[in-house]
Amino acid sequence: MQRDQGSIRVLGVFADRQDERSAESIAGFPRIGTFEDLGRFCRDEGIDLLIVTIPLTAEYRLLQVLKRLFELPVDVRLSALSSQVRLDASAYTWIGSVPMFPIFSRPLSDWDRMLKTAFDRVVGVFALVVLSPVMAATALAVKLDSRGPVFFRQKRYGFNNELIEVWKFRSMYTDMSDANAAKLATRNDPRITRVGRIIRKTSLDELPQLFNVVLGTLSLVGPRPHATQARAESELYEHAVHHYFARHNVKPGITGWAQINGWRGETDTREKLERRIEHDMHYIENWSLALDVYILAATPFALLNTRNAY
Repeated sequence: MQRDQGSIRVLGVFADRQDERSAESIAGFPRIGTFEDLGRFCRDEGIDLLIVTIPLTAEYRLLQVLKRLFELPVDVRLSALSSQVRLDASAYTWIGSVPMFPIFSRPLSDWDRMLKTAFDRVVGVFALVVLSPVMAATALAVKLDSRGPVFFRQKRYGFNNELIEVWKFRSMYTDMSDANAAKLATRNDPRITRVGRIIRKTSLDELPQLFNVVLGTLSLVGPRPHATQARAESELYEHAVHHYFARHNVKPGITGWAQINGWRGETDTREKLERRIEHDMHYIENWSLALDVYILAATPFALLNTRNAY
């Protein structure tokens, strides 16, 4: 479903059954696909609201569906119309005259997203102006240290699992660059240049991401965006940790709650990745503008710990 100026527009129905109980159209709405297709459809079409009509008695089937929906940045409601359980009216949300159980809600409301975007753009432009001498000096050092471009661009997962192009100062030799991050940087990595070691430890290589912030593909604060082929213990991140993609329910950021709490740098094991994602989810579940300001203020102090930065 999509919300439009207070009204709701039903786009269609998804069902796994292939018998007469799941016709090609239901109450005049088309049957679009099965539950396997639901996640992709929601991401592609910008769905705001999903209503699940599986009865509470079908517990196993209901849990299987809800597990898939947890990773989507949409409101999820469970229809209570056929439920025999009757609760106080305040326990429900209502769509017309139909009672609903609230299951998941989008992490940020429309107003919150607007506020966070405005904050990002204003502070991002200010930071670009203030840090422009530092960025110019870093660009010159990168250029003089080794042959190749000043900037390195890499595809990473952004909000709603969309691929975005993240900018960084180049820190590796051009002929050794790993655009997909199939091999994470390690201590004394021979691919990293002399200047690259310095700017990675100090996170100066991340400063061009302020352009991403101003353009709207990154936020100042949020879960750090990961490269598409990044791995922990030989497994892609999304396979290594359950519900990995739930961290993409908000826009990724230059810094985040994980980074100021010591989970900066290499995530080569499941345990490191799990700890980082735990912090990412804490941030998503507790977001406020005041929290963003606190994380930005704490980031320079967190950068003093270079133990895991290489």
